[in-house]
Amino acid sequence: MFLNEYLMIDVAEAEKIILSNTFTPNIIEIPLELSIDRVLQEDVFTDTDFPPFDRIMMDGIAINFDEYENGRREFKVAGIQAAGKPQQTLIDKTECLEAMTGAILPNGTDTIIQYELLEFNDEKTVARINDEDIERGRNIHNKGTDKKAGDLLIKKGVIVSAAELAVMASVGKTSVKVSQHPRVAVISTGDELVEIDQEPLPHQIRRSNIYAIQAELNKLGLKCSKHHLNDEKDELEKSILKILEDHEVLILSGGVSMGKFDFVPEVLDTCGVKKLFHKIKQKPGKPFWFGVRDQKNVAFAFPGNPVSTFMCFHRYFKPWLMKSMEIAEVKKYYAVLNDSIDFKAPLTYFLQVKTHFDQNANLCAQPIVGRGSGDHANLLEADGFLEIPGGSEAIKKGQVFRYFPFRN
Repeated sequence: MFLNEYLMIDVAEAEKIILSNTFTPNIIEIPLELSIDRVLQEDVFTDTDFPPFDRIMMDGIAINFDEYENGRREFKVAGIQAAGKPQQTLIDKTECLEAMTGAILPNGTDTIIQYELLEFNDEKTVARINDEDIERGRNIHNKGTDKKAGDLLIKKGVIVSAAELAVMASVGKTSVKVSQHPRVAVISTGDELVEIDQEPLPHQIRRSNIYAIQAELNKLGLKCSKHHLNDEKDELEKSILKILEDHEVLILSGGVSMGKFDFVPEVLDTCGVKKLFHKIKQKPGKPFWFGVRDQKNVAFAFPGNPVSTFMCFHRYFKPWLMKSMEIAEVKKYYAVLNDSIDFKAPLTYFLQVKTHFDQNANLCAQPIVGRGSGDHANLLEADGFLEIPGGSEAIKKGQVFRYFPFRN
């Protein structure tokens, strides 16, 4: 027991090693409409003022404010300024132009009075203003008040959302430079696992980890190939060698513990993947193995128990991916523990929790204690994991810990 503990590293050291072995993505240019959820790899600038003209903000009439200030309340309608039409000019300042939202402000006018404050004669030819509290410049979005031509709009390193996509469209970006996604292989191992469309024998179970990882990768915008390998050393070696040639990233589930058929660490070594650590002082996920191969491949070999795989993916793989993809800002979350728990082991404990916001907008975490790392049904009740440092004398209600969500 003492020898195993001596060989294990702590969570902080594991994180440091993983984040020191990121990959450098290629930069590719793709059509704008395909850039959603990709990492932007260029700065985006305005090609014109925002807005590009004095823009009418409400439907109504455009007037010269001097006339209103001098006491005029009735204005003859001289025409209409429609959105998308060339700029008109108000010749007679005692008159007005009807003006539509989104249109350019007509020459000779400087104030828009919305229809709700107007009364028209029966012929709709004269508008009367029924408000004595009008100020100059009302309902006009002035040219260049948001951004000036040439201003920086979006810094590289952000994940493109619909907001960034819309802004890039507005400056004429038909294509954008983004980080190319790594080719990822997800591999499950174990003779006890059968495909989900099969009826398991009494000594078998259906595969689930591989589908959970695939789903999480899809949420991150990544595609992956799925593989299942039996506990045969020669088969593992032959298959993993081929997979290494076709993928930058391997995520394995199972075969990394101390069992007689846990061949994954030995096989990865034979395939030229250098071990950087094996076993972390944590619960669950203690047997986690991590290594690299000639700076071309990275291998995350997670323990096969489903809660272990799931936790390790969120705690270690996602931060590695975020740094590798050169995301400028990676958010960290913290939550307040709702109930005291009894845990005094020297291991870092990743506690499953269900979260909510209290009346003070604090994120609170309610422990959801399951029956160990094989109890993946318990994940149905939880929203994420709290990272509880090892060696704590007591873990009391009200303490704040790092939180790793797996639900939005």
